[in-house]
Amino acid sequence: MSDKSEQMARDGVVAAYRRACALGLNEMASGNISVRFGTGMLISPTGCTAESIAADNVVPVNAQGDWAGPHAPSTEWHMHAAIYRDYPDAQAVVHTHGDYSVAVSCHQRPLPGFHYLIAMFGGTDVPCTAYTTPGTPELGELASAALKSRLACLLGSHGMICRGKSLDHALGLAQRLEIMCRQYVFACTIGKPVILSDAEWAAFYAHPLAKNYRY
Repeated sequence: MSDKSEQMARDGVVAAYRRACALGLNEMASGNISVRFGTGMLISPTGCTAESIAADNVVPVNAQGDWAGPHAPSTEWHMHAAIYRDYPDAQAVVHTHGDYSVAVSCHQRPLPGFHYLIAMFGGTDVPCTAYTTPGTPELGELASAALKSRLACLLGSHGMICRGKSLDHALGLAQRLEIMCRQYVFACTIGKPVILSDAEWAAFYAHPLAKNYRY
């Protein structure tokens, strides 16, 4: 790949990371963003913030998890690597610690199909992994497995992660999931939300409108 294409990919990671922070999806040094590049990826560095991230500290990591240089990759690189390994169509991965996705993830159960826009993530709910230690290969495997038929999942007592066909797509999914988690929390304050039935979901997916929500 050319130096120009790598520079563009690095700039894209920086812009997406700063955008995630501006949207409130990450605060201080939390969350991480990557883009597939060659046979590996370019990922935000460990401990970075919206102020400190820059194109020259985005870290190249190969398919074996190796990197070189003065900057270490995000400690969550295992999740990104597992997703790129298992999903050839994934071109970007976004992991966030937004308030509402974290709050819902702390119940360690799926975000249920209370609203038709849950379909944006590929099904009738958003799965949630069990909790395991952050920054471990085990978390990477859990996250990738949860994304088998979904574009996003919650990470138990941690946050969320999604995969997309581009940085813009993945970041849009992350923002949408944060919105859906917020709306679910609001709905729960006035009682138990009604969950769409299997028949209602079948009718939705049979409608031409559903094509707008399929990846």
